[in-house]
Amino acid sequence: MNKIRVISKKDIEAHLNMLDAVRAVEETYVLNSEKEIVLFDTVFYDFEEGKADMDIKSGTVDKAGIFGFKLMSWFGENAKNGMETLVGNIMLYDRKTGSPLALLDGSSITGMRTGAAGGIGTKYLARKNSEEILMVGAGNQAPYQIAAHLMLLDGIKRVYVYDAMSYESAVKFCETIKEKLFNDFLSRFADNPQFFNELMKKYDIEFNPVDDIENAVKKADIIITATPSRKPMIMKEWLKPGTHLTCMGADMVGKQEIDENIFTVARVFTDDIEKTSKTGEMEIPIKKGLFLKSDIICEIGKVIKGENPGRLSDNEITLFDASGLAAQDLITAKELLSKANQNNFGVVVEL
Repeated sequence: MNKIRVISKKDIEAHLNMLDAVRAVEETYVLNSEKEIVLFDTVFYDFEEGKADMDIKSGTVDKAGIFGFKLMSWFGENAKNGMETLVGNIMLYDRKTGSPLALLDGSSITGMRTGAAGGIGTKYLARKNSEEILMVGAGNQAPYQIAAHLMLLDGIKRVYVYDAMSYESAVKFCETIKEKLFNDFLSRFADNPQFFNELMKKYDIEFNPVDDIENAVKKADIIITATPSRKPMIMKEWLKPGTHLTCMGADMVGKQEIDENIFTVARVFTDDIEKTSKTGEMEIPIKKGLFLKSDIICEIGKVIKGENPGRLSDNEITLFDASGLAAQDLITAKELLSKANQNNFGVVVEL
């Protein structure tokens, strides 16, 4: 009989914070740059284009003694019925024996690790004097991206929020984001008063909805994209010198959030060269011959390790293209499982 620990969304939200996710994702990026991770082919399926899709991401991290997969689905219409739009789970296995170790809620881990991934890319590539962020997309991932970015960056004064589907969604998002940041992210650090107070100051900034994306892009120092878009929303001509873009939405073939011509002027980094060149934001410019896989500066893990420089000047445009790595979920899940075994949360069942 195999015993596994089932860890619910409620347990994950109680025991996983953004700093945990940042540490796990940075470890993943470094291991990936050292070729210590093997990622298997991702399975994609569009149930209804732009409305419902699913993907299965899997891999093995021998150095960490684990392998596994994550199945996630996105059903946009669920929001109309008050249901979660992002649904899925993670299965973790022992690399030595093949035995199942844990079944975990996928949406809460995905949210945290994806937010952390975006924040890490920006931390290492954006100008240090950046003050204004443009968040493109006001859906599930936006609060995680904002939480991670504000936690990892200093000096941010305001965040603009643009939603291509509805300006009203951006307005509502800005009206509620401070409360959500406190309840879902800040409150997890209440047992560390000094750090908690530091974060309170960082998060106490302006949040402004915008309906003119061109004008917002022209003002932004940092642009984060997290949408299911299949056509570009941000044009090369709108970018000012020194802008940094973190592109998180393109994780399936055919998805595109930014003008492919931006790749002709940007210093480009990625989470994984082979994977993202096929399914990331750079897929379209590569297919059109505007950008080559060899034009990628390096994977972000090499920047974290100090092996490659990130930004070279305050005037250049930098771009972090991340399509997501299964190993991020697996390593985050492993850390959470260790916490669960130590503190006895979740439910152990026999299969």
